Amino acid sequence: MSLQSTMKALADPVRREILNMLKKGRLSAGEIAEHFDITAAAISRHLAVLKDAGLIFDAREGKFIFYELNASVLEEVLLWISALKGEKDND
Repeated sequence: MSLQSTMKALADPVRREILNMLKKGRLSAGEIAEHFDITAAAISRHLAVLKDAGLIFDAREGKFIFYELNASVLEEVLLWISALKGEKDND
C-alpha cells in the first residue's frame, strides 16, 4: 500500500462516498450499492480499489462480504499532509 495508491483511491467521488458510509459502521456490498445509481460490477471495482489501497477491510460471513473502514491508512495520509504543511508535533 503506497501513498500513490491511497491518493488515487481517494480521488474518486464514489469511493469517497463509500468511505463516508463506512465511517458509520460495516456494510455489505449490497447495502453500499443501494446508495448509488451504478452497476453492482462498478461498486465491486470501487471496493477493490479501496481494498488494494488499504483503506477498507473485508470479511466474509456466510454468503455475504462485509466492508469496514481502515482508519490507520487515513491517519498516515493526514500525518503526511501535516508534515507537508510544516506542522510539528507537540511533544
